[in-house]
Amino acid sequence: MSIKQHYIEVRGLAIEVVHKDIRNLHVGVYPPSGRVRVAAPLRINDEAVRLAVISRLAWIRRQRHHFTSQERQSQREFVTGESHYFQGRRYRLSVIEREGPALVHLANNRTIQLFIAPETNDDTREAMIQQWYRRSLQKEIPQLLAKWEAKVGVTNSEVRIRRMKTRWGSCNANAGRIWLNLELAKKAPACLEYIFVHEMVHLRERHHNERFRSLMDTIMPSWRCYRDELNRAPLAHEKWKY
Repeated sequence: MSIKQHYIEVRGLAIEVVHKDIRNLHVGVYPPSGRVRVAAPLRINDEAVRLAVISRLAWIRRQRHHFTSQERQSQREFVTGESHYFQGRRYRLSVIEREGPALVHLANNRTIQLFIAPETNDDTREAMIQQWYRRSLQKEIPQLLAKWEAKVGVTNSEVRIRRMKTRWGSCNANAGRIWLNLELAKKAPACLEYIFVHEMVHLRERHHNERFRSLMDTIMPSWRCYRDELNRAPLAHEKWKY
């Protein structure tokens, strides 16, 4: 596919313009700062893109305000008393220094316990929590596949987890591979399920077009509610950007 990318300025906004071999023009606003991106057919010139952006300025500004006003956690230090999220709930972190192997344990409905050796630095503490998040997501994958593959009508060759800066998930339709953002371990199970289905549907329809929305409506009728919940949920600290 032929792709050309550049930037234009419209009413003080920097607009990323990506020309592709597609039918319709699409304007998107992306977190965390409200970056504006236009995907345009190859035949559309910059003046037409400029007019399309101007016609959507009110909507663009609402979306940008929504992203910039979202709640975010401050930079985490991984010390006792901090708030951390797991599966959509907020927990208090309790750091317990002891000799022996490091361990993360969900003690009750309020506390995440981090058992570590004395003098363990912040980076190691963070790595332990991230590994725990990763394992928790990995445990969810088999049951998600079992539930949704037949409903969506596709078979995944592989589901992987990684930290991503701008997406909750992504997929490679040719390889049948799905990527889930590690941050989803912090979100409600319904949000994880929505992203999983969203990416699986992309294996059938790559673009966010009417066919994609129709498939989502059929397979997961309440998907817009889960999407909105995900967007309302507190984001991770500023070190991770979405």
